[in-house]
Amino acid sequence: MPKEMLPIVNKPLVQYGVEEALAAGMSNIGFVTGRGKRAITDHFDISYELEHQIAGTNKESYLQEIRGVLGQATFMSTRQTEMKGLGHAILTGEPLMGDEPFGVVLSDDLCICDGDGVLTQMAKIYEKHGCSVVAVQQVPRQSLSAYGVIEGVELSPGLYRVDSMVEKPDPQDAPSDLAIIGRYILTPDIFDILRTTAPGKSGEIQITDALLQQAKKGRVLACQFKGRRFDCGSVPGFVEATNFIYEHVYQTPE
Repeated sequence: MPKEMLPIVNKPLVQYGVEEALAAGMSNIGFVTGRGKRAITDHFDISYELEHQIAGTNKESYLQEIRGVLGQATFMSTRQTEMKGLGHAILTGEPLMGDEPFGVVLSDDLCICDGDGVLTQMAKIYEKHGCSVVAVQQVPRQSLSAYGVIEGVELSPGLYRVDSMVEKPDPQDAPSDLAIIGRYILTPDIFDILRTTAPGKSGEIQITDALLQQAKKGRVLACQFKGRRFDCGSVPGFVEATNFIYEHVYQTPE
């Protein structure tokens, strides 16, 4: 099973990401998948056989939420035939995006917000400034080696002009404790930059390296978002997210 299809209570991670994008006004949804991940695109399709089987039963109500998503969006997909990193995955998605700014959601980063979702918060920044935006959060310094880390100037509370960024630094060398998480809004010139970006650590094309080229021109902002993020790519994060969603969303108050 693709990790993006792991359910948090009764809804897969990828659906939370799609719903966050829809709430931000992004209705053209493109999936960059790989071998063994057909279940992702199948989920956002009509299963006539299943719907026929549960029609008229008490389980039919479970279809309402996904039907609502299908009615709001257009879905497209392409495959990343080689696992060469996030930058390469984004470049693979160029035919889906065209010459338009676009958002990126990494589904294993589940973000829960009381008000606007993370992508909505970022979209408001993009609409005002018209440049690439990354989502950041403070993480313990000993954990920074798992992230891209920014260096910049705080322009207003929670909004930073990114001057530099480092991919997976040693904690003692990290320029700050603000780590990039799996949400981006990118301007379409990122594709040309990615085409000439040399592979970095582990032979992967890093989106951080491409964003650094934009940052040198003052074209990247960082949003320290309001909300809570769960790293569902790890077992503790997945369990924590499941418990949180169950307690705060699905559990019936006594």
